[in-house]
Amino acid sequence: MTVAEKIESYLINLSLTYEQVEDHLWVITDEDNTVGRLIVFVEDSLVTVRTKVMELPNERQHELFETLLRFNLEMVHGAYALEQDHIVLIETLEVASLDLAQFQAVIDAIGLTLVEHYPRLATYRNG
Repeated sequence: MTVAEKIESYLINLSLTYEQVEDHLWVITDEDNTVGRLIVFVEDSLVTVRTKVMELPNERQHELFETLLRFNLEMVHGAYALEQDHIVLIETLEVASLDLAQFQAVIDAIGLTLVEHYPRLATYRNG
């Protein structure tokens, strides 16, 4: 089974709504399970799962960055990062050890992290 077939089988098994937009790139849209829109892509020997959390605000960035670093310390899976003008939540897995339980744990952890952290992060939003 190829890596793409393995990931597709995980997405089906977890009953996630998704679209394969390229050979090794899927977009999960699962509003009911708090993950919103997740991007899953395979590159070399890594599977990356990421989601945009919010646009980088114009003000209080130093305070926001400190909050994100503190959140990173608490997290079991993934980390917050900057991607252009957005804050993203990202997790990287090794293809060699990837299994359904690990894949589901990452999806669940991202959803839980967003539920726990977003109310505080939303206080930094523009407008």
